[in-house]
Amino acid sequence: MFANPFWPPRLAAGEQREGGASTEMEMEVVEAGGLPSDLECRVMAAVKAAEERGDPPLLRAVEAARCFQESGLGIPSTELARVLVSNLCFANNNPSLWKLLDQAMASRVVSPIHTIALLMPRVIPCRREQPEAYRLYLELLTRYAFSTLSFEAATCRDKITKAIDDAMKLSETYKVQEMDFGHAIVLFYFSIISSLIDCSIEDCGCLLVSADKHGSAFVNGGKLATELDVKSLNDKINERRDNLRQSNALMAIEVAEKVTSNKKSKAFLRLISINMPEHFNDLLRRLQIIDANLSTTLPSRHVFDKLSTNIKKAISKELHLDKHKLLGALVDARSCSLNSSNSFGAGKDACWIPIDVFMENAMDGKNLYAVSAVEILAELAKTLQEINQASWQETFQALWISALRLVQRDREPVEGPVPHLDARLCMLLSIVPLTIAAVVKEEDEGSFLSGNSFAKLSSHGNRQNKIASRSHGLISSLQILGQFSVLLSPPPSVANAANNAATKAAIFVSNLKSGNSNHNGGRTDSSIKAVGNMLHLIIEACIARKLIDTSAYFWPGYIVPSSLPKDSTSFQESPWSTFLKGAPLTSSLKNSLMMTPASSLSEVDKMFHIAVNGTDEEKSAAAKILCGASLVRGWNIQEHVVHIVFKLLTPSPPDSSASGARNHFIDHMPVLSAVLFGVCCVDTVHILSLYGMIPEVAAALMPLCETFGSLSPLSTHRSSNSDEISVYSVFSCAFLFLLRLWKFYKPSQEYCVAGREGSVRMELTLDYLLLMRNSRIALKNSSSTKRADNNLDPFKSLQSQPVYIDSFPKLRAWYFQNQACIASTLSGMCSKNPAHQVANMILNMVYGKSSKSESVSGNSTPNTSSSINVSTITTTEESCQRPMVPAWDILEAVPFVLEAILTACAHGRLSSRDLTTGLRDLVDFLPASLATIISYFSAEITRGIWKPVPMNGTDWPSPAPTLLSIESEIKEILASAGVHIKSSYPHGLPPMLPLPMAALVSLTITFKLDKSLEYINGIAGQALENCATASTWPSMPIIGALWTQKVRRWHDFIVLSCSRSPFSTEKDAIVELIRSCFSSFLGPLGARDSQSTTMRGVTGLLGQFMADQGVRLPMAPGFFYLRTCRNFHAPHFFNEVIFKLVIEYAHKLAIEWGSGEPARLKSSRTSLATAALGIQQAATLGASLLFIAGGVQLVQVVYEETVPTLLLSPDEGVKLGGAGPIVNILIGYALAYMLILCGALVWGLGNSCPHTSVFSARRARVIGIHMDLIADGMEGNIMLGCDPATWKAYVLCFVGLLVNFAPAWIPEVKQETLHKLASGLKGWQECDLALSLLELGGPSSMTAVVESVL
Repeated sequence: MFANPFWPPRLAAGEQREGGASTEMEMEVVEAGGLPSDLECRVMAAVKAAEERGDPPLLRAVEAARCFQESGLGIPSTELARVLVSNLCFANNNPSLWKLLDQAMASRVVSPIHTIALLMPRVIPCRREQPEAYRLYLELLTRYAFSTLSFEAATCRDKITKAIDDAMKLSETYKVQEMDFGHAIVLFYFSIISSLIDCSIEDCGCLLVSADKHGSAFVNGGKLATELDVKSLNDKINERRDNLRQSNALMAIEVAEKVTSNKKSKAFLRLISINMPEHFNDLLRRLQIIDANLSTTLPSRHVFDKLSTNIKKAISKELHLDKHKLLGALVDARSCSLNSSNSFGAGKDACWIPIDVFMENAMDGKNLYAVSAVEILAELAKTLQEINQASWQETFQALWISALRLVQRDREPVEGPVPHLDARLCMLLSIVPLTIAAVVKEEDEGSFLSGNSFAKLSSHGNRQNKIASRSHGLISSLQILGQFSVLLSPPPSVANAANNAATKAAIFVSNLKSGNSNHNGGRTDSSIKAVGNMLHLIIEACIARKLIDTSAYFWPGYIVPSSLPKDSTSFQESPWSTFLKGAPLTSSLKNSLMMTPASSLSEVDKMFHIAVNGTDEEKSAAAKILCGASLVRGWNIQEHVVHIVFKLLTPSPPDSSASGARNHFIDHMPVLSAVLFGVCCVDTVHILSLYGMIPEVAAALMPLCETFGSLSPLSTHRSSNSDEISVYSVFSCAFLFLLRLWKFYKPSQEYCVAGREGSVRMELTLDYLLLMRNSRIALKNSSSTKRADNNLDPFKSLQSQPVYIDSFPKLRAWYFQNQACIASTLSGMCSKNPAHQVANMILNMVYGKSSKSESVSGNSTPNTSSSINVSTITTTEESCQRPMVPAWDILEAVPFVLEAILTACAHGRLSSRDLTTGLRDLVDFLPASLATIISYFSAEITRGIWKPVPMNGTDWPSPAPTLLSIESEIKEILASAGVHIKSSYPHGLPPMLPLPMAALVSLTITFKLDKSLEYINGIAGQALENCATASTWPSMPIIGALWTQKVRRWHDFIVLSCSRSPFSTEKDAIVELIRSCFSSFLGPLGARDSQSTTMRGVTGLLGQFMADQGVRLPMAPGFFYLRTCRNFHAPHFFNEVIFKLVIEYAHKLAIEWGSGEPARLKSSRTSLATAALGIQQAATLGASLLFIAGGVQLVQVVYEETVPTLLLSPDEGVKLGGAGPIVNILIGYALAYMLILCGALVWGLGNSCPHTSVFSARRARVIGIHMDLIADGMEGNIMLGCDPATWKAYVLCFVGLLVNFAPAWIPEVKQETLHKLASGLKGWQECDLALSLLELGGPSSMTAVVESVL
C-alpha cells in the first residue's frame, strides 16, 4: 500500500465527501465512452457497496472485475482501467480510489502500462495543483513500469496497444503510420522518460530553451504554486504541498534514473536512437539543459549523473560476445593501429594497407577515375577508422604517411608516358588535404554513424565538439609527422618549393616578433632563409584550406635556419607578383608564368579575366599559363585552377539564335586550342582524373567534337602538326582527348563481368561517363540532398543540365559505327555512297604518289566485303589533292580504307613500307583518324583471321637486335618479384606478328616524341599495349624490342611494360604473383615462398624509394599486381586464390597458437590477440587486392559465389576442416572478417557518400542473398561442406562484425531472414548477438526486439 504522507488531504465537511459525489463520478464515466451506461452503473455501484462494507481494496477490485467478466469482457480490462482513472482526477481524488487502482494493477485486473498511459495525460498537466496525485503517479510508475511486460505480450496485446496509443496519442506525436505492439511499448517508455525529464526541468524553475515539437505533450504544469487559490487551505497544508512539489521534481529524476537503469529500457532507448534519431537527439538536449542550468538546484547531483550514464550506456552498446569463449575473444580483438606496439607479420601499419593500395593504384596511367579521389579516400578513411577502431589522429596520420610513401616511391622510370611526380604530389598536397577537410567539416552528424558509433552521437548533440575532436586529431597527426624525417625528405625538383615554404614561415615569425603588423609574408627579407621539407608543404596546404592556422609556424623545430651562403639562396620575386602589378604579358613573362605556379586565388582570377576578356593573343597566352605550372603544381589552389580551366573549356554561348550559339565555339577557337593542347599531357589528364572531372570533361568535349568535326577546313590547310590553328587540329585534339577517357577500342561485351571467364572489372564507357555525370547533376540539383560544405566543392557552379549522346548526331553515328566495326567485319557498301567517294579520295591522297602505284593498279582485287579498290588509285596531280571535307566524313570512310589497304598488303599488292607510309600520311592529315585505325586493327587482331608476318627487317622492322636482351630482362624482373615464366620465342625461329599488329606497331614507331604531339602518343601507346596484352599471340616482347630501338631513353619504361604482359594470359603467373604479394607483406608462408627481401608490410609489397635511374631490383610484387589486375580473366579463379591464401595464413597462425599445453587456451590471451591480428592483416591485404582488381562487380562475385562455394562445396569443405577445432574456428573468423571488409571497402559502412550510395540497391540484394544462405544453413536446409566448427565460427563472426561495424546494412535484409537468424543464434545461446541483430533491423523489427527483450 501507499505511504500515508502522500495521500491527498481530507477536505472540509460540506466541500466533498471522501467517497461521495457519485453524480460527478457517473458523468465522467459517461464521458469516457465505450461502455453501456447500465454496465458502468453496475460497476460503480459494486465498488461503492464493497467500500461501504469495509472490504479491502483487493476485494473491491475483484468486484469490479467480476462485473466486466459477467458482461463477457476479458481480463485485463482496458474499459475498467478507463473507468477507474477517469474518476481519479480530480473531483474524487481520494485514497480509496488510488488504493483500488493500485490493487487492480497488482492483481492484473487492469493492464499496468495501459493504466499508466491513461494517468500520464491526466496527472502530469495538473501536477502542481495536485502534487499528491503526481507523487502517487510516480510511485505507481516505479512499481509497475516493467513488472508486467511479459504479460502484455499475450493475446490481448493488440487491444492494449490500441488503448495505449489512444491514451498517449503516440501515432500523432511520433508520426507512426501503423502502431504495432513493438512501437507502442518502445514509444511508451520513451515518452515516460522524456516527460519525467521535462517535468523536472520546468518544476526546478528552468523552462525549455525552445519550443520543441518533439517534447512531451503533457508537460505544461499549469499555474505556479504562488498563483494557486489557497484561500481555502490552511498554511500547514500549503507548506506541505510546496515541499511536496519540490521533492517531486527530484523524485521524477530518480524515477527516470530507475527506469533507464533497467536492461529492457536501455534496449528500447537504443531502438529510438537507431530508428528515430531526431527524437533521441531532443532527449539528449534536455539532459544538457539540466546539466547546464539545474546542477546547483539539484540536492543530489549523483542521481542525474547516473541517469546520464544510463542513457549513454544505452546508445553506446557494443556487441561483446562472451570473452571467456574463443569466438568472443576473436570478435572483440582490436585491429592494429599506427601507434600500437604490434610487430607481428606486416607491422603496425598493416591495417591501413587499403589506403596505400588505393593511392598507388590511382597512379596507373591507364586507370582513370570517374569519381573524385577525394570522395573515395574520405569514405575509405572513415571506413577504416571504424573497422580499425582507431582515433582520428591515427587515421589522418595514416593518410599522410601513405601519401608521403607514394611520393617517395616512384616505381616507373623517369622517362615514359606515364604519370610521375606531379600526380603523386597532387595526391599528397591537394587530394589528402581536401579529403581531411571533407571529413572534418562534415555537417551531417548521422551520415558517418555506424555500428558502435552511436556512442559518439554528437556529444549530446553538439556538432562543434565532434568537429573539434577531428580538428585536434589533424593537428596531432601533423605534429607527430615531423618524426618521419626519411619520408619528409623532398625530391630534388620540390626542394626549392619546400625551402620557400619554410622561409615564408620564418619571415612570418620574424615579422611577428619585430612587431610588424603585416603577418602575411609581405616583408621579403633576403637575410631570412630556412630549410624546408615535405612537412612545410603539407602545412601550407592545410593552412590554405583553413584546416589549421599559422600557429603551426611556432611548433618546436618547425623553422630550421639555412646554413647555405646568402648568394646561393638569394631571393627572387615571383613573376606572378610582377603580373599583379600590371606588367604586360610579354613572351618572357608568359614563359615564366607558365613555369611558376600561382600562389593565390587573386592571381588566378586575374589571369582568368584576361583569358575571357582580353585580346585574342592575350586570351591564348592566358589559357596556356593557366594550363601550365599553376594547374600541375599549384597545390594550395589546385582544385580552383581545375575549375577555371574547365570553365575555359566550356565557354558560355551568347544570347542569340541557335546558329549563333553553335558557332560561338569557333569564336573561342584560339582559347580552346590552347586549353586542349595544354591539358592533354599525361600528368594533367591524371590530375583531372583524381579530381573526378573525367565525366565532366567528356561532356564538355562532345559539343566541341560535334562542332569542329562538322566544319570543312580551309583549302590552305596543310598539316595539323604545324603551329597553325586549324579546324582539323582542334577537332583531332578534342576527339582524341575524348577517346582517351575510355577504352573505345574494346567490344562492349568486354566492359562487364561475363561469366567465369570474363573481365574482372567494368571499364569506363562513354555511356557510363555520361550516366555518372548526369547522376551527379541530378544529385546536386536535388533539394533533398545537401553536401557537407559547399566551400569544399569548387565545381558547384558547373553546368547543371544533363548531356546525352543523342544530342550530337555526328558523334553518335561514329560511336555506333565504331562499335559495329569492332563487333563484326564490314558489310558491303554501294559505290554511290558518299563514304565510298571520300574513301577513294583518301586512297588517292595517301597512295597517289606511291612509286608502286602502277604495279598495284595492275593487279586485280579479290572479292572483299568492301567495294573500295586499291587498284583504282591514280597518279594524276588532281588525285593527290587532300579532301576538303568535314572530319566526320573522313572518319566514316577510314574503316573501308583500312580494310582495302590491309587486304591489298596481305595479298602482296601493297608493300609493307607503303602501307606504313600511307597510314602515317593519313594520321598527319587528320590525327583523329588514329582512333579509327586503332579500333579497326584491334578488332582484326582479336578475330585472329590474319596470318602472321615475319619481322625480318626487310618487309617489316626487325626486333632481333634487342629481342633476346629484352626477354632476359623481363624474366629477371619478374623473378625478382617471385614470378617465373618461360621464354616466348624459341631460339632460331624468326619473330612474327599478325599483320594488323605489325602494321599498328610499325605506324606507332614513326611518331615523333614531341610534346606538341603528346595527345597522339598518349592514346597510341596505351592502345598498343592493350592490343598486345589482349592478344593470345606473344607479341609484347617484339613490340618492346622495336620501341627500345626507337627510344633508348624509354628502355626501362618499355621493359616494365613488357613485364606486365604474362599476367593477362598465364594463370600460373597470376598465382605466383598473388602469393608473392602475400609473402612480401606478411612473410613467407612456407618453403615454396622465397623471401627475396627482408622488408615486409607496405614497403615489401609496394617498394620503398624511387630509383635515381634504371630499374631497381628486386621489384615489388604489389607494383605488378596493381598494374595488371584489371587485365586478369576468370575472376572466380583468382578470387579463390586470394581466399585460399588467407585461409593458409589462418591455418598457420592457428597451428602456431594452438601448439602447446591445453592451459594455453585459457591463459594466453596475448597469443590469441596476436593470432587474430595476424588473420586481420592477411584478410585486409586480400580484401584490398580484390577491391582494387574488380571493385563492386568482383565483391558481388565473392559474396554470391566464392565464399558460398568454399563453405558448401564438399571438395572445398574438406580443405576447410579436419585440422582441429582451433584451426577450424580461426578459418571461419578469417573468412568472415575478409568478407565484411571487402564489402566495406566498395560499399562503405553507411549511405552518406554519393559514390557508394549509388550501389545501395546492389548491396542490399547481395547482402540479402548471403544472409538468406546463412539462415538456411542455420535451419539445416542446406548441406554444409565445411567443418561445423568453421561454419559456426563464420556465422557468429560475420554477424558479430556486421553488427559492430556495418549496422547500416542490416535494415536492407528481409525481416523474415533476420528472425530466422535471431532464432538460430538463440539456439546457439548467443542471445545478445540475436538481440543486437534485431535491434538494427529497422522499424519493422521493433516488435521482434520487444518480444525478445520480454
